[in-house]
Amino acid sequence: MELKPNFYTFPIRIYYEDTDAGGIVYHANYLKFAERGRTELLRTLGYDHKKVLAEHNLILVVRHIEIEYRAPARLDDLLEVRTEALSIGNTSIGLKQAVYREDKLLADLKVTVVAINPQGKALRLPPQLRQIFGSHKPAK
Repeated sequence: MELKPNFYTFPIRIYYEDTDAGGIVYHANYLKFAERGRTELLRTLGYDHKKVLAEHNLILVVRHIEIEYRAPARLDDLLEVRTEALSIGNTSIGLKQAVYREDKLLADLKVTVVAINPQGKALRLPPQLRQIFGSHKPAK
């Protein structure tokens, strides 16, 4: 796990359980890898999901996700999930995520997460979260 100037990297090793019968990573597992990358970015920035719920009574959930598969990952590959904040709205954060094997892009994701309360109602992002994600956005 490493926080770089504009993006956060999280390593993932591919195990047998991640693959299909042909030894290629099952497509839905990229969504799990991306979730882990977002969760670990949040943790690295000083929060985790339990702390966000306890301090702000909110949950960050995926509202929209797009994924483009470019090349397969295989059993025993060591991957890197890169996550960066692209935009911060009143209730949402736009993220770009990418899965790499060394320098080869395997999957490209665009993700929108929104803040909701435990009853499912949209909430404004608190200033603390806006600040930490804002400080992690790439310069324009």
